Amino acid sequence: MLIDTHCHLYYEDLKNDIYNVINRASDLGVNKFICVSTNLNDAEECIELAKNFEPIWATAGIHPHDAKSAPIKFENKLKSLLNNKKIVAVGEIGLDYFRGLTDQKIQKKYFRKQLEIAAEMDLPIVFHNREADEDIISILSDFPGLKGVAHCFSSTIETAEKLIELGFLISFSGNLTFKNSKLPEVASKISLRNLLVETDSPYLSPTPFRGKPNEPARVRYVAEKLADINNCTLEEVAKRTSENAIKLFKIV
Repeated sequence: MLIDTHCHLYYEDLKNDIYNVINRASDLGVNKFICVSTNLNDAEECIELAKNFEPIWATAGIHPHDAKSAPIKFENKLKSLLNNKKIVAVGEIGLDYFRGLTDQKIQKKYFRKQLEIAAEMDLPIVFHNREADEDIISILSDFPGLKGVAHCFSSTIETAEKLIELGFLISFSGNLTFKNSKLPEVASKISLRNLLVETDSPYLSPTPFRGKPNEPARVRYVAEKLADINNCTLEEVAKRTSENAIKLFKIV
């Protein structure tokens, strides 16, 4: 069994074909899905999908790109969403200094506020980090005991090791399979006990589907790449990463 720990199933092409999306995933051994929101509106869509389909769980949170348009007083709305029984994490939150769509001060403000809520509600976090390693580590260090996952990891082994020391898991997506990617070297230095796999659907389709819309079934190709990197079987990768996901998100 594989678990796609990060997918955006509320995108129209996936949502409108959800029965086939789930069946195609099942055919490749992918049986559970974490549908991750980027703002409070699509968090409601995540929850609705999770209510209607047993293998789907949901998150609620405000992505750094969405922070600039988020309500100033969003906390009560977010907490209400997080109380749903199929919510398993606060996310997708974090920092993105690469695209610069939201002022860094605003990003950090909303990131901290959501970390406070996660700590208060005893929920793990799903966080985004792009070219913000120093601030990510600095801010997360202020929340000892908080658990979660660095989604779609694309940074250095030094950053991965610091995040693991803080208690976070590392998740790889389709970019692990890209030609000339430096991520396999990073992944080779991280124990499977600290890893998750994801698709980030509909983004980042793995080789040999690069450039095409992604879907949860293709998390298998990420797991196969990890098996190749670790010189182990796909079954071992599936077992370890699924155990990690079940423990972190408390899913059954």
